[in-house]
Amino acid sequence: MKLLVTGGAGFIGSAVVRQAVAKGHQVINLDALTYAANLENIASVAHSPLYCFEQADIRDRAALDRVFAKHEPEAVMHLAAESHVDRSIDGPGDFIETNITGTFQLLETARTYWTRQGKPEGFRFHHISTDEVFGSLGATGKFTEDTPYDPRSPYSASKAASDHLVRAWGETYGLPVLLTNCSNNYGPYHFPEKLIPVVILNALHGRPIPVYGAGENVRDWLYVEDHADALLTVVSQGKVGRSYNIGGENEARNIDLVNAICALMDEMQPAGAPHARLITFVTDRPGHDARYAIDPSRIRDELGWRPSLTLEEGLRKTVAWVLDNEAWWQPLLARQGLGQRLGVRA
Repeated sequence: MKLLVTGGAGFIGSAVVRQAVAKGHQVINLDALTYAANLENIASVAHSPLYCFEQADIRDRAALDRVFAKHEPEAVMHLAAESHVDRSIDGPGDFIETNITGTFQLLETARTYWTRQGKPEGFRFHHISTDEVFGSLGATGKFTEDTPYDPRSPYSASKAASDHLVRAWGETYGLPVLLTNCSNNYGPYHFPEKLIPVVILNALHGRPIPVYGAGENVRDWLYVEDHADALLTVVSQGKVGRSYNIGGENEARNIDLVNAICALMDEMQPAGAPHARLITFVTDRPGHDARYAIDPSRIRDELGWRPSLTLEEGLRKTVAWVLDNEAWWQPLLARQGLGQRLGVRA
C-alpha cells in the first residue's frame, strides 16, 4: 500500500513509519514538525526509496490538497495530534485547532481526493485515537468499542470530537473510515515529557521523580512497536466503518510502574541506587482519571492481533534504549516546557 501517515515524526507515528517501510509499504510522512516531533525518529528509513517526507500542517487545506495530488495515497493513517494532557490544561486552544479543525481539514481533503479518484474500493481513512475519550473507570470493568464517550480533559475532549467527525464523514459521505482507540504507549523515541521517560531520565540524573497524587491511578500500557503493528494490521485488514480498541493487556498503578523502573535503573545504573529514594509525591493533576483498561477482544478475535510483550519485557527494553541513546534525548531537553510542571493552572 501507499500510505500517507500524518504525524510520522512523532512518537507513535514514527514507529508506524519505520514498520511500514520495513514491511515494504510506500510511506509519505506528513508532519508539521511542532515541538514534540523529531526527524531523528525516522532517520533509519529516511534514505529508503519507499519513504518521502512532506512538511505540512493538517490545518492547511491547500498544503493537504497539494500532497494528496502529488502522491496519490491509497490509505491515510491519521496520527497527527496534540497529545499531552497537562499541556491541554494550560493551553487548550492548540488542541482544539489541531485535533478538531485539523482532522476536519484532513477529512475534507481525503473525501475530495477519494471522490475525484472514482471512489476506489481499497481506499481507507484510518483515524488513530485514545482510550481517554471513554473517561474514567472504577476498580472494575474495561472499555469496549461500545463504551459511551465521557472525555474529562481538554485533550480527550478534542480527540472525542475528532472521532465523531470521522464517524460522521463515514456515515454521511460514505468515506471508508476505520478508527482505533489505544491505551498508554511507551517505548523507544518517547518524547521526554511523558511519565515513563521522565522517570528514567530523572532517575539517571538523580533528580526527584514526580508522582501525581498517591500514585494510585491505573493505566494499561502498550509497547509502541506492538501498537504500530496493530495499526498496520487494522489499515490492511480492518472492516470499513469498524472501530478497534488496542490494549497492551498490562494494567499497572502508576506507583508500581515507577517502582519497577527504579528497580531496573538499580540494576542497569547501580551507582545511583536505590533510585526509589527519589520518588516524590506531588499535587495531583486536575481531573485526573482514576483508571483506564481496554477489552481487546474485537481486534484479537476478528484480526488475530495481540501484543507480543509483557510490561516487564517492554520496560526493560525501554530503559535500556534510553540509557543507550543519550544522543537522541539530550537535545530534546531544551525544548519548550521540558522539565517544568505543566497542567496546574486550573
